[in-house]
Amino acid sequence: MNYEETLGFLYSQLPVFQRIGAAAYKANLDNTYALMKILGEPQNKFKSIHIAGTNGKGSTAHMLASIYQQAGYKTGLYTSPHLKDFRERIRLNGEMISKEFVVEFVADYADLFTPISPSFFELTMAMAFHYFAEQKVDIAIVETGMGGRLDSTNILTPELSIITNIGFDHVQFLGDTLAKIATEKAGIIKNKIPVLIGEKQTEIQSVFEQMAKVQSAPILFAEEMVKVICLDKEASDFQVFYQNEELFSIHHFPLRGSYQIKNLSTVIAAALLLKLPLDKIQKGIENVLKNTHLVGRWQVLNSNPLTICDTGHNEDGLRYVIKQLAETTHNNLHFVLGVVNDKDLDQILKLMPKKAIYYFCKADIPRGLEAEILQQKAKEFGLKGDTYSSVKEALEAAQKKALTDDLIFVGGSTFTVAEVV
Repeated sequence: MNYEETLGFLYSQLPVFQRIGAAAYKANLDNTYALMKILGEPQNKFKSIHIAGTNGKGSTAHMLASIYQQAGYKTGLYTSPHLKDFRERIRLNGEMISKEFVVEFVADYADLFTPISPSFFELTMAMAFHYFAEQKVDIAIVETGMGGRLDSTNILTPELSIITNIGFDHVQFLGDTLAKIATEKAGIIKNKIPVLIGEKQTEIQSVFEQMAKVQSAPILFAEEMVKVICLDKEASDFQVFYQNEELFSIHHFPLRGSYQIKNLSTVIAAALLLKLPLDKIQKGIENVLKNTHLVGRWQVLNSNPLTICDTGHNEDGLRYVIKQLAETTHNNLHFVLGVVNDKDLDQILKLMPKKAIYYFCKADIPRGLEAEILQQKAKEFGLKGDTYSSVKEALEAAQKKALTDDLIFVGGSTFTVAEVV
């Protein structure tokens, strides 16, 4: 098979959570261990940092990878889902895995894997770990897919575990309270391996502390270690303090959106724990887009009218996004909105600004919620707008209607954003 045929095989033969949802979820690590055995236990052949959390883990992973790259480490990066290209999930020093490796991996192992019946995520994770081991990376930054305890990536013994924050997402798998979700995320805490908590949340702090105690794992909270002070209204320049001592300044922080400040503190705290040089931490953060090619986080698509997209897709993520929209100067807000069909719509729609003009659409995946259903549900919350047959058509309609001093926003789902970046 060539590359396109190989991708077709992966998508057609394996259950893919991002496309079909619950049917692709595996609630144990049996398949993962079976895959690792066939591949010669690659997870034991490289050092890693393991990152879980409801929001911010992707940005955190990219920033940390960028710092390691800046410091001269051969750095692997595993994230999900992808936006445009499957190979975005697996990177080496910022560059996507080669098409040739993907083709050869599937050709070499598909028959051996067939009796295991792995999911798409399980196979992709196996491919990534095999690649990192074969490339002899110095470090791999690995983001969980969902949860932590039963996530396929949770076979690593990392140098450091990071949990960014806890919010309501994937409640049908992880639990319907913050404590239950935190317990699942806390499953990445390993015996005697330090764990860094990005956001101190009083109601669930004890969950992490108890798990750390059981595992004899040192536990640290980023906000007790690092303080970042914003020096400008654009949230691009910062002073960084560690235990009240000024360490360095960051100029031109490229990840827009005030919600990134918590991720920034978490990354700096992690880098200090990992004893990375201060100048490399600074430059790695400033060069994250160049080094790792991160897209879709408060990304400006156009300046006239100002057009922004963001992959925030759950209650907590969207709350930050909508706060940022309110803080962005504009006249009318044109909101291109598409969501997936397994989200709690009531929790999402109650956050949406009522004065915005909505352009309801469906991302081109089976999990996408039909635009007409979204429109009808949105009406219950006083949100008004027309439906469109695609994300692209919705954006084009917004662009025709918007005036120069208006703001167009595209979001609601990673997959909605994927069609415009």
